[in-house]
Amino acid sequence: MSTEQSLDPQLIEQTKQQIRSLVAEIAQLSKEDITPQEFYQEFLTRVVSALAAIGGAVWARNDDGRLALQYQINLQETKLLESEDAQAKHGRLLYKAMQTGEGVLVPPNSGHGDDDEAANPTNFLVVLGPMKTDLEVAGVLEIFQRAEAGPNTQRGYLRFVTQMCDLAADYLKSHQLRHFSDRQVMWSQLEDFTHMVHTALDPLETAYTIANEGRRLIECDRVSVAIRKGSKCTIEAVSGQDVFDKRSNTVRLLGKLATAVVATGETVWYTGDTSDMAPQVEDAIQEYVDDSHSKTVAVLPLKPPKTEEQDDPDEPPKDEAPFGALIIEQIEDSRIPQSMVQRVEVVARHSATALGNSLEHNSLFLMPVWRTIGKAKWIVQARTLPKTISISVAVLLVLLGLVVWPADFEINVKGTLEPVQRHDVFARIDGVVKELDVRHGDVVKHGQVLARLNNTDLQVALEDVRGRRLTTMKQILSKQREIKEGRLSVEDRNRLYGELAALQQQYKSLETQLVLYEEKQRDLDIVSPAGGRIVTWDLYRRLIHRPVQRGQVLMQVADPSGDWELELHVPDDRMGFITQGQAELRQKGENEKADALPVTYVLATDPDQEFEGTVKEMHLSAEVRGDEGNTVLIKTAIDKEKLPHLRPGATVNAKIYCGRCAIGYVWFHDLVSWVHRLWFRFF
Repeated sequence: MSTEQSLDPQLIEQTKQQIRSLVAEIAQLSKEDITPQEFYQEFLTRVVSALAAIGGAVWARNDDGRLALQYQINLQETKLLESEDAQAKHGRLLYKAMQTGEGVLVPPNSGHGDDDEAANPTNFLVVLGPMKTDLEVAGVLEIFQRAEAGPNTQRGYLRFVTQMCDLAADYLKSHQLRHFSDRQVMWSQLEDFTHMVHTALDPLETAYTIANEGRRLIECDRVSVAIRKGSKCTIEAVSGQDVFDKRSNTVRLLGKLATAVVATGETVWYTGDTSDMAPQVEDAIQEYVDDSHSKTVAVLPLKPPKTEEQDDPDEPPKDEAPFGALIIEQIEDSRIPQSMVQRVEVVARHSATALGNSLEHNSLFLMPVWRTIGKAKWIVQARTLPKTISISVAVLLVLLGLVVWPADFEINVKGTLEPVQRHDVFARIDGVVKELDVRHGDVVKHGQVLARLNNTDLQVALEDVRGRRLTTMKQILSKQREIKEGRLSVEDRNRLYGELAALQQQYKSLETQLVLYEEKQRDLDIVSPAGGRIVTWDLYRRLIHRPVQRGQVLMQVADPSGDWELELHVPDDRMGFITQGQAELRQKGENEKADALPVTYVLATDPDQEFEGTVKEMHLSAEVRGDEGNTVLIKTAIDKEKLPHLRPGATVNAKIYCGRCAIGYVWFHDLVSWVHRLWFRFF
């Protein structure tokens, strides 16, 4: 005998509330701007939960018009994956539902007897709902439900699935609208890019346009353009940088990578795996990535566009050598979306055409000369010919004077006025400045205490060693008493003698440590290395209660009563002129010292009066000094008695005499040097 139990109304109401909540979540989800993969996952999870179904799947149309699985729940329960025949029947069922565009209920194990017909080979009730937009059926929602439900319940399943498909269709419509809007923006950007990149015929200007506008179109972190010169590629443009150092390690390695890829002629995409790359490309890209830390690097060789004209139509078209490369980089993201690949290919195609045309245009023989002549035809017209001849004669005379007329050649440099005898005061141990006994301008003696440091760690270590030494001494005395007073066996006496010897050795070690710590403690007193005057400004504010490290310069002591000198910082690219001047002095015998070049200088504190000196010492190596770059230190001997003011560190503007030469070279020696460097670089 069975009893029929009625359902709890409260439980029914709770279930309805849960379903309404899930439907509301799906409705909200359809309005959000998320990717289709995220939407399908959240959408199917809520639909299956609302129907209390076994599982489900979302099938969407791909670019080829075929259905592809986007997300599934418990698809393995249907056992479709175990039979290819079952998969074929199930696939025809999905395509049929997509073609009809109507929701359908398919009972378990149902279908026509023909093997080529659509069927449901599973043991579950299949509920199919098409997801339709205004243009097409974009996909199918499939729910696997238990088969024992009644007809009314099954129709309820279908109505619910149809309603959920309508919500999914709202999301797909919004997604398509955003997609079309993005494509419209992309086409607008592409139109701007193609217009700008084909505007100029100057290779450098075209390269910068490709780098900057290409980065905006591709939406990547960095775009660089390399141009092949001979067998090597040089980086000519980097997005976002009007000027960059071509000698830097990063730019040099990027040029090496572009050279290796251009030599192969094949496009390279790097996202962390180099197993399929040529050895020379693999080595170059590993070196560059180790230096730049880029996650994604794409190098696309730029080749001249193929022409249809050929001498022999039977021969295959020749693949011309690349003239450069386009480098795309992602600094943080290693993913490569398909949309990014398409944009990169479009940018590379237009860049190859534009850059190839500009290079071909500028490769014409004497193109700059013909361009200038074409713009200046008016100067040889009959009416202006006398003026042209007069101006030409005047220019020739000026040029002749620049070449023939001699003048003194002097190099302008900057420096400081310093005492010869000066010493840096270093911290000999780490610590905190506790006391400061001197100020700027104070006269000090050799060995005088200038400041005192405090080192808490040193004090703790010192007290620890003293305590351990005292404890060890007590233990030694105790062992000695035990040996003298007690009647001990031979074994105990030997043991005590061994322990006593170990304690005595430990005591000696502690004594040595104590001596070393006390020496360190004495180093806390900062003493003057020589007599003189403190020339460091504002010592109290710079040092008091400040932590200092061993070897740090705390102040400077100078002897203003001794000799003074100029410290001139000469840029290393000017040292060639000075060396040439020294050679002339040796040949003429004008000076006994080879490097005693005359120096004229003015003080910033007294700019109305000029003083003279001679070079007495020149460092052999260049050093980097702040914004001045690589400079060579030259010390100049002076007569301090002639100077009205002696202030350490005073700014000096000096001229170093480097001999006599043509006045044109004196005025334009920087330009001549630049031309020489340019000639050496390219020829």
